[in-house]
Amino acid sequence: MTNQTEKEVYTEKFRPQFHFSPREKWMNDPNGMVYFEGEYHLFFQYHPHGNTWGPMHWGHAVSKDLVHWEELPIALYPDELGTIFSGSAVVDWHNTSGFFQDGKPGLVAIYTNHDTDPMTGKVRQRQSVAYSVDKGRSWSKYEGNPVLENASEPDYRDPKVFWHGESGQWVMVLATGQSVTIYHSPDLLQWTYASTFGHEEGSHAGVWECPDLFPLECDGKERWVMLVSIGDHPDTIEGSRTQYFIGDFDGKTFINENPADLILWLDHGRDNYAGVSWSDLQDERRIYIGWMSNWRYANEVPTDGWRSAMTLPRELGLKKGHSGYRLVQHPVRELDVLSGAGKEKMMPSSLHEGESYQERMQTNLVHLHFETEADTNSVWALMIRHGSEEVSLFTCRVGEGTITLDRRRSGIHAFSSSFPAVQSAEYAEGGRGGFHLYIDSSSIEVFSTGGELAMTSLIFPEGESIDFEFKTLKGNVVLKEWKVSPLRSIWS
Repeated sequence: MTNQTEKEVYTEKFRPQFHFSPREKWMNDPNGMVYFEGEYHLFFQYHPHGNTWGPMHWGHAVSKDLVHWEELPIALYPDELGTIFSGSAVVDWHNTSGFFQDGKPGLVAIYTNHDTDPMTGKVRQRQSVAYSVDKGRSWSKYEGNPVLENASEPDYRDPKVFWHGESGQWVMVLATGQSVTIYHSPDLLQWTYASTFGHEEGSHAGVWECPDLFPLECDGKERWVMLVSIGDHPDTIEGSRTQYFIGDFDGKTFINENPADLILWLDHGRDNYAGVSWSDLQDERRIYIGWMSNWRYANEVPTDGWRSAMTLPRELGLKKGHSGYRLVQHPVRELDVLSGAGKEKMMPSSLHEGESYQERMQTNLVHLHFETEADTNSVWALMIRHGSEEVSLFTCRVGEGTITLDRRRSGIHAFSSSFPAVQSAEYAEGGRGGFHLYIDSSSIEVFSTGGELAMTSLIFPEGESIDFEFKTLKGNVVLKEWKVSPLRSIWS
């Protein structure tokens, strides 16, 4: 690490002020998220010697509130089995692994080693285990590593492990090419094949990565949600993104309850990838975080000395509608500590076609919440001006049932021809409902009030303050609520 002070480090241009980013160098996928003894652990794919993807380590940060983070020394280094790819961590409460003494629980990490087989010259990915007896500050690798390997599958990675109480065993979901393979174990060391999911299901636009599997309750019924991230492929427009499935799980087999060709996207923006949820939370919440970037341009974004940030932590839930169960997500309530007093306005009863409401902020760190009621065929737009020439455009076409976020004029974009984009989603509730926008130095995250829609987008504006203009482009729109709150930096 450098000798720069915290203030010098965390005030660089485009540095996120309320999202986690590494002090320096490259970061990608979140790994090993686990809650233990009052701390949320966030491990992450990390290259400590460069600002682009390179030999992977596990970086490490902890938080007591999911908002303020302390970056700790590197947790896992490459070894004779290879570099350290993505994985997960759990609390071994009952010492099933035999790593711990005196009846005290400890942390166990399950991760992918990546190397090249010296005998065949082929890429090799194997699952290994490490454990910690000091709250994740130091790690010992299991002498019997690897604990799981498959010579026939080059893409064999990203183990997400959890305890399945009903069947009394550990379960692993593993990305295996174009599918997810499920294993089970009594002790985190010996793994047995259970089933495979996904060959004919969902999107196969790229390699499957970073799976997660967890239960959520809705209307007194339990459903299981499987997350699957899809890697970048030259034939796709959006680049890397994440889909999800909803169904049933009995400890061995996951069954998708929706049509096999139905694709459900977790996020409709370009910049939420490889996210998974925290293990061993002590409340009833399921909390998720993702890598806020896209493999299409992640190595080229215009930051200096560091690269990449995480999304806001989000609480996941289910909502049942006409088409079945769907995932909903809201920023965690802990973020409220960053809000200033806010400015809540009494709104005009109606904004007719061509009329607008404007507000100027003295900061580029903002939470905006607004609620609308619009005519059936109306169109409204929120213009987020980052300066005299830069604007991010958030538009709702109520009659078409679409939402778009246009970043083609948001700021710097010449680093990649894929970056200027209009991000879109079908959303039927835009005429009667509202949105939360969290705007940081280099990102916008949009959430519908009910949580059904999320849209995450990087931006790189030169301007350092924001002007809002909400305008009715067609029809009539009642702007029922409008509250803008400046947000404080987590680094100050």
